[in-house]
Amino acid sequence: MRQYDFTLILATGTELTDELVEALYESGCDDGSPGCRGGVVWVTLHRQDESLEQAIRSGIADVQKAGCHVARVEIEPADLAVPSAAK
Repeated sequence: MRQYDFTLILATGTELTDELVEALYESGCDDGSPGCRGGVVWVTLHRQDESLEQAIRSGIADVQKAGCHVARVEIEPADLAVPSAAK
């Protein structure tokens, strides 16, 4: 397992309300930090999984359980790097 950090940008028109924050936490986004900037709502997740793809899929599923749609995914460059073999 490896730690992955990424941000899910929610669909246009999503409003950050107390109800949405509660729904995200209840849906499994308890490791995320919902926020809003310039009308754009986002959730940053920190997941341990076998691959980045699996971590993103589980994060999207959790957001969808809360009744939201994901517009895009932002990934930290470090999560794209493949660790070099130990010498």
